[in-house]
Amino acid sequence: MTVQDIRAFNRFYTNVIGALDYSRHLYAPFTLTESRVLYELAHSPRTDAADLRSELSLDAGYLSRILNRFEQDGLIERAPSQRDPRRRQVTLTVRGRETADLLAERADESVGALLATVPDADRPRLSEALHTVRTILSDGPPPTRTGEVVLREPGPGDLGWIVQRNAALYAAEYDFNADYEGLVARIVADFAEDHDPHLERVWIAELDGRPVGCVMCVRDDAPGTARLRLLLVEPDARGHRIGDRLVSAVVEFARGVGYRDLVLWTNDILGAARRVYQRHGFVLVAEKPHRSFGQDLVGQDWRLDLHGTGE
Repeated sequence: MTVQDIRAFNRFYTNVIGALDYSRHLYAPFTLTESRVLYELAHSPRTDAADLRSELSLDAGYLSRILNRFEQDGLIERAPSQRDPRRRQVTLTVRGRETADLLAERADESVGALLATVPDADRPRLSEALHTVRTILSDGPPPTRTGEVVLREPGPGDLGWIVQRNAALYAAEYDFNADYEGLVARIVADFAEDHDPHLERVWIAELDGRPVGCVMCVRDDAPGTARLRLLLVEPDARGHRIGDRLVSAVVEFARGVGYRDLVLWTNDILGAARRVYQRHGFVLVAEKPHRSFGQDLVGQDWRLDLHGTGE
């Protein structure tokens, strides 16, 4: 490894980032630095100017001008910090959070387009290579920052976590009985005992290093059809677009390996999940009342045509 190797990689990576950000469309009408400040505010619930200066290595005067503009535009509010009254806490307004969400959505779409050019079989290698670079060039493991979400394959114990969290969460939020835990356990056991890794997959979502969500993609009985199952996001992790990212991963995977359709079954009481499915193009094809898990429910079948226009 030589200095020239690092510089050559840096030139290559800079060109890749530049290709993602054609004509500055990702963060317009903001500068890159302004978009970084918005990102930090969206992912750090308790932030003051000193935190931002430290995290982003910004000049105090430059940051002050950015925050003044944001405040004038109604994107942020400033108030005395609860941790230190001498400091002023900076928080996004509703308008500011909507703006930050829009910038994040643009970035996700651009990176998603880049990943679409990477063969599915090469993605684990790419992920591992990125992890290796971050680990070697830092003082230890990659730093975990508030609000950082990572999607990964399940490790030892994760499948059991899926069963436990589904059972506990649905009991707490919808009063489902143990029948639901039995159903989830069978779904997970079937996957663990017999699945095709080329056509079926599980994703675990981590927030700040802890599991907070999951989803599965498995083969359906109908030829050429995949089924999305067990989408879950922990209550304290909602608001980070984790559900959207998990569903995007399933759609991208199913389309990439050649499925024609992606289907799912849910219940009408799961309004937040239903809105996620609708945003990704799923269409309601049937619904039917049923008595399950100790509750009177309305089951719904949703379908996405993977040969259509996509998301």
